[in-house]
Amino acid sequence: MSDELQKALAGVRTEIDGIDAELLRLLNQRARCAQKVGEIKAEHGDAGYIYRPEREAQVLRRLQEQNPGPLLGENITFFFREVMSACLSLEQPLGIAFLGPLGTFSESAATKHFGHAARLLPQSSIDDVFREVESGHAQYAVVPVENSTEGAVGRTMDLLLGTQLKICGEVVLRIHQNLLTNETDLNNITRVYSHAQSLAQCHEWLNRMLPNAQRISVGSNAQAAQKASEEVGTAAIAGEAAAARYSLPRLAENIEDEPNNTTRFLVLGRHDAGPSGRDKTSLIMSAPNRTGALHELLLPLSTSGVSMCRLESRPARNALWEYVFYVDIEGHRDEAPVKAALEELARRAAYMKILGSYPVAVY
Repeated sequence: MSDELQKALAGVRTEIDGIDAELLRLLNQRARCAQKVGEIKAEHGDAGYIYRPEREAQVLRRLQEQNPGPLLGENITFFFREVMSACLSLEQPLGIAFLGPLGTFSESAATKHFGHAARLLPQSSIDDVFREVESGHAQYAVVPVENSTEGAVGRTMDLLLGTQLKICGEVVLRIHQNLLTNETDLNNITRVYSHAQSLAQCHEWLNRMLPNAQRISVGSNAQAAQKASEEVGTAAIAGEAAAARYSLPRLAENIEDEPNNTTRFLVLGRHDAGPSGRDKTSLIMSAPNRTGALHELLLPLSTSGVSMCRLESRPARNALWEYVFYVDIEGHRDEAPVKAALEELARRAAYMKILGSYPVAVY
C-alpha cells in the first residue's frame, strides 16, 4: 500500500472515528431523554403502556422522509427500531410471545418489529401465544394472519373472534424459503420436513427437484430444521434464522414458488393504538341471513368514503353454515369518516366486533 493511499485512508478513518464518537454521545443522550419520559409519566401518575405503536410509526416515517441517502429506507428503519428497542428496555424489556421454537419466521417478525432488546417468549401453539398475553405473562403477541400465497391463517382468525386482546400493530415479512441439509447432493435426500404452509409455498420446486422425497409436515420450520440436523438423508424447508440456529448449510436458496412470497403478522396487546396518520382498522361482523345482506352491510363504507382493503369469510363456530366476515379498512376508528361508517355498520350487522386500529406497517 502506497504512502499516499495510506494517508488518504487515514484521513477518512479519522473522520469516521469522530462521527462514531458523536453517534455514541447522541445515542446516550436519546436514551436519557427516553428515561425522562418515563420519569415524567411516573410523576403525573401515568402508569400507562411504555410502548406506543403510533408514536413509533410516526418517528420511523418521518426519518424515512428525511433520509437523504445513501442508506436505504429499510436500513434506516432497522437501525432506529433497534435504538428504540434498546431505549424501551431501560424502563422495562417488553415480553413478546410468538409461535416457536426459536428460529421460526414468527421469531423473525417479532424481532423485526420490537428489536433485539425485547424478551422473546416462544410458545408451542398459536393458542398459547394468545394465552400468554391474556394472562399477563407477556406484554404483546406476534401472530401470523395471512400469507400472499396460501391465504389466511385460520387458527389466528378463529382466536381473534373470542379474545379480548386488541390489534395494535402489523408486521409484513418477506418470506425466503431455503432447503437446509447436511447432505451435499439432492439425490441423497429422501425426506423433507417443514410446516404445512411452507411445503405448499415450495410445492412446484419440490415437484421439479425432489419428486421422490417424502414430504413431512411438522409444527414449525424450526422443528423441521432440528430434525434435519439430526437425521441422515433429510432436509428442511426453513428460513435463515433456522439455518443459523441449527448450523445447517443451505443447499438451495429462495426456493419459494412465488417470488414475492410475503406473510403478514398482527401485533396483539391489551390496549389500542392512537392515530398515527396512516392506519388500518380491523373488525369482525356477520350479516343477517337474507339475500343481499352483505351488500347492504358494506354500503356504509362506500357512503362514508372509507376504503376496504381486505374481506375474508370464516365459518361461525356456533352455527352450521353461518359465516362471519373479517374486514380491514383504511383509517383509524377515531377519524370522522371511519367513526361514522362503524356506527352505521353496528346498526346493520347481526354481530360486530372491532379488533383494533393500528399503524400500517413501516418497511
